[in-house]
Amino acid sequence: MKLLFRNPTFRKLFFATIASQFGTVVGNMAFAYYLVDRFSERPSLAATAELMYSLPALAVFWIVGVVADRFDRRSIAIYSDWIRAGLTVLLLLFVHYDLIFFCFVILFLRSAISKFFGPAEMGLLQGSIGQDQYVHASGLNQILMSVFMLFGMSLGAAAYHFLGIGGALILDGISFVVSGLLFVTGDFPEHARIPNGKNRLRDLRFPVLFADFLHGLRYIVRHKLLLVLISGFAFFGVMNGVFAVLPIFAMKYKLSPDHYVVYSSMVTVFLGIGFLIGSLIAPRLIKRFTRTPILIAGLFTVGVLLIVLGSTAAVPVYLTVVLSAGIVLAPVNISLGSWMPELVSPQNIGRVNALIEPMMMLGHSAALGFVALAFPAWIAISGLHYMLAICIVILGAWYCFSLPPLVRKLAMPPGDEQDHQAS
Repeated sequence: MKLLFRNPTFRKLFFATIASQFGTVVGNMAFAYYLVDRFSERPSLAATAELMYSLPALAVFWIVGVVADRFDRRSIAIYSDWIRAGLTVLLLLFVHYDLIFFCFVILFLRSAISKFFGPAEMGLLQGSIGQDQYVHASGLNQILMSVFMLFGMSLGAAAYHFLGIGGALILDGISFVVSGLLFVTGDFPEHARIPNGKNRLRDLRFPVLFADFLHGLRYIVRHKLLLVLISGFAFFGVMNGVFAVLPIFAMKYKLSPDHYVVYSSMVTVFLGIGFLIGSLIAPRLIKRFTRTPILIAGLFTVGVLLIVLGSTAAVPVYLTVVLSAGIVLAPVNISLGSWMPELVSPQNIGRVNALIEPMMMLGHSAALGFVALAFPAWIAISGLHYMLAICIVILGAWYCFSLPPLVRKLAMPPGDEQDHQAS
């Protein structure tokens, strides 16, 4: 990791990502507290705000990757930050006058613009560091996610408590400006910024965009290993969807009905600590055992831990197992996150990366819909844990049967591969 931070381009990219993520977390959490506080008689508003954060992923996923691959990725990241800063000024104005409908419109637009940031940032990262550094870079990103998981809610609450909704949103906007300035001063290689050459904005027509989107789909289908890996993200979406409500339901309806607020928040803390520990040890594990066994063993282990979670009736045991699950899941995430830049060409990384989120959102939405319909009428808390375990074990089995032969085939020299096929 020391070598990564000796790279000034990576340093600016890393801190720009921190600033952008900080703004998103603080602003979203502070606004949620504001809605619950200001409109306590209308709890549906907080749920509507969450919808405004998630819906744009399904609205713009087909275009964001195409834009990241056709135009200057540094400029995309800069404008993504600065446009969100400008929208935050409008959000401040609408909050001041209690124009909630327009606040939701701005939240939707901010979330939509943020979707352009991810593929552009991934492309810049891929082109700015060596292939042997992808695992460490993915590990650092996982550590960041763990830190925001641990302190994101607290940061939003502290900003809202001490600065008010106005001060929290100002801090939100400033973080986007800082992130944009770091990208402006970053010296990114030209092959990372514009791997497909310069394109003009007037070339951004629907037939061209749709053709590029289909090209990204065909690229994934042609690369079997990539297709197998990405097909699993729907299962990760199911896991994220169920786990979004599972800690609250587990504490409220089974483990600690009287103290469910405290203990359900502790689940997030323990999971974040687990992710942090797992992120620190993951690079060494991957270096020693390679990604495939880490990925497969990790999924099967998480499946077993979910069965234990569904079977336990003690809060301390539940929290301990959640901590263990976080430790195991972090290497799984880092294996996947560091594998993608190796498998995908720089000319297509934006399109491929942009297709991952809708896959996860599809699983996420389906899982939440199932939970809303089935719990508690058809399935109990333990059943939700077991259902999730079955999904993860199915994914582990899919990877177990599919990945090893594809990895071996990829590692074969061309001549050996032809001999193997002939035999």
